[in-house]
Amino acid sequence: MADTFVLHIAPKAAWHACTDDYVDPSLDDEGFIHCSTPEQLLIPANDRFAGRTDLVLLVIDTSAVPAETVFEDCYESGLDFPHIYGPIPKTAVTKTVPFPCQADGSFELPEGVS
Repeated sequence: MADTFVLHIAPKAAWHACTDDYVDPSLDDEGFIHCSTPEQLLIPANDRFAGRTDLVLLVIDTSAVPAETVFEDCYESGLDFPHIYGPIPKTAVTKTVPFPCQADGSFELPEGVS
């Protein structure tokens, strides 16, 4: 795994549809792509994606992303989340991990991303 990596929750279909760069709708809407560290992952997963079974985790080598990665607290949550301020080259994704919810709709940290 990369020395410096972050995680992004993506719909499988969006990931499979990209050819060169992955662009999440948040890049247009907010100016950056939301990411997490492994320790933070379950916060957005359970807040924003509860019940979703069509997701994958992109493991992103930030040193291979030309756009700046900034750790910041944009929503005054008290936590600095990584945000990528540009498209993510498909080659910067070192692996994808299936990320379906559990039977109750919640998420657990999958093996291989800690």
